[in-house]
Amino acid sequence: MMQLWPQLLLSLAEKVLADIIAMDQEAKPRLKRLAGKQFAFQLQELKLRVVLTATDSTILLNQHQEPVDCAIQTDLASLKRLRDPNQLTQLIKQDAVQVEGDLQVAQQFSGFFQQLQPDWSGKLASYLGDGMAHKVEVSLKQMTRVIASKAQQLDQLSTELLQDELQLTPHPLEVEQFSVDVSRLQAKVDRLQQQLTALQE
Repeated sequence: MMQLWPQLLLSLAEKVLADIIAMDQEAKPRLKRLAGKQFAFQLQELKLRVVLTATDSTILLNQHQEPVDCAIQTDLASLKRLRDPNQLTQLIKQDAVQVEGDLQVAQQFSGFFQQLQPDWSGKLASYLGDGMAHKVEVSLKQMTRVIASKAQQLDQLSTELLQDELQLTPHPLEVEQFSVDVSRLQAKVDRLQQQLTALQE
């Protein structure tokens, strides 16, 4: 029975994803460029491998161990950093992300999802009417801005706590000063070495 839950959840997610893709008029032309490609994603904590298969009109979600165009395995801690493409090389070097296959396929899937712009207001308008849909959309945008602002404040607060109160991480100015001090010390050592060499000669 437990083995049925992941497949049931994937079926529901696939249906929701299909509806979202259908709400974006520009999605299908982009999807056709992905058609036939498969991308697998696995979180180490969940032991669940999700395979995304692009078709001409939607993306199918499945589970299998067959070879795919690209497979990525990572953990929850590294997942947030994966959104920044500049961090990928560093994550691979740290062995926080394992990649098999063509990384460009993963980037194409990521690009597709980042460009996805469903027409939520149009969908809401069909249920609530134009006026109410507009009010809901404005309220959601305001709420999103507030949440993003609070998340940024929390991130800044946690950084300050680690640096100033708990002193677990050095302040950027301290790191810079340490680097300058090391460079000066290295210059003094080099001068002493040259003087010592000259005296020996």
